[in-house]
Amino acid sequence: MALNLTLSHLELFQQLADTRSFSKAARARGLSQSAASQHVQDLESLLGVTVIDRSRRPFELTPAGELYLAFCQDVVLRRSGFEAALGELKEKTEGTVRVAAIYSVGLTEMVRLESEFGQLYPGVRLEVSYLRPARIYEAVAAGRADIGIVSYPESTAEVAAEEWREEEMVVAMNPRHSLARRRDILPFELNGLDFVAFEEDLPIRKAIDRYLREQLVEVNVTMQFDNLAAIREALAVGNAVSIVPRPVTEADVRQGRLAVAPLGPPRLVRPVGLLAPRRRPWTKAVQAFARLLRESEELLAIPVS
Repeated sequence: MALNLTLSHLELFQQLADTRSFSKAARARGLSQSAASQHVQDLESLLGVTVIDRSRRPFELTPAGELYLAFCQDVVLRRSGFEAALGELKEKTEGTVRVAAIYSVGLTEMVRLESEFGQLYPGVRLEVSYLRPARIYEAVAAGRADIGIVSYPESTAEVAAEEWREEEMVVAMNPRHSLARRRDILPFELNGLDFVAFEEDLPIRKAIDRYLREQLVEVNVTMQFDNLAAIREALAVGNAVSIVPRPVTEADVRQGRLAVAPLGPPRLVRPVGLLAPRRRPWTKAVQAFARLLRESEELLAIPVS
């Protein structure tokens, strides 16, 4: 049996490895779940090995699957390098810019950014994926994303991090909460309060925990989420508080769904940075997008007062 592998097939397998979900990977590639599953079955039949361990939830790659993933990454990376080199030969800024961003970047800001970028560079298509921080580092390193946007950026052997903005962290809560009308909140006033937290493995959770620990504050964590959308919703319908970046609360505050107050002293800020791959140069299109990010005064974050 012969299986004709295309770049789309290689990118599909990378997506499967990234999401650990047939449905999410298929949706991201514009395929049906059955088509994605059938491709993997055909691949395993051709190779004579199992590449995905379906007995686990979520599924995991087998050793053969990890080997095949490395092959996929190498081919896609070489393709990206070729496209970058070819782009330098063209006078026009065109192509696709693939952005991998943390969930808390905010849809409103990215839509506005896409509109502004599209007006400046009509020949460039902007693709934005929202991922957990670890997945963003993997995507940039493997060539599945051209540029990453993360909080608490750190350089690695494969990814270079550039600090870019600082976001003020505030106390957010339901407008009916007893602290809702405060102009500012001192750390000790959070002692013993019900608290909606980020999941423990996220950098923002570790930074908040460290801040509270240094201030000798203990909160009662009642819920944990891996994204700000869920945290904002839990705050809006409950009676807990949380510490979140101010920019992501602005729409909820305008709509009367949330109230916020500055925290401190001492103040707490969240650094946001850009990730770039070390092993392949940015195309002109990616350079243009990064330049727009650096020059923007309104997108993704607000200056700390």
